[in-house]
Amino acid sequence: MRPINRIVIHCSATKETQQYEPAQMLRDHKARGFATYGYHYYIRRTGAIIPLRPEAEPGAHAKGYNAHSIGICYEGGLSAFGKAKDTRTDPQKEALRELVEALKRKYSGCSVVGHRDLSPDLDGDGIIEPQEWVKMCPCFNVKAEFR
Repeated sequence: MRPINRIVIHCSATKETQQYEPAQMLRDHKARGFATYGYHYYIRRTGAIIPLRPEAEPGAHAKGYNAHSIGICYEGGLSAFGKAKDTRTDPQKEALRELVEALKRKYSGCSVVGHRDLSPDLDGDGIIEPQEWVKMCPCFNVKAEFR
């Protein structure tokens, strides 16, 4: 088994008014050159947790961090107008919390971060600030929620 030191949370960057089916994600990921899904898990608006990629296999979700991380994506992340927004439903929040807790038990000592938290620290102050984010994903403060 590969060592896991990080759980990375993503959003699918789809509008809260649209569904994003796993089959569409697979087509999109293959179009980007991935062999299969980039994420290990996908959480639908209903709270359903869909396993996508085996945990033993490195993901394709956070360049430079895939070798030792698990990628979780939730459906949504954009308002009806296409702006970054925490669109998670209550069932999604609960499913995410349960999945993260299970993974932290399985891979003790791993950190939980949002994709945006892996942006470069452009000013070198040791803090990834909003103006340094490459992406808004996952559109909520993961570190605060999963302390």
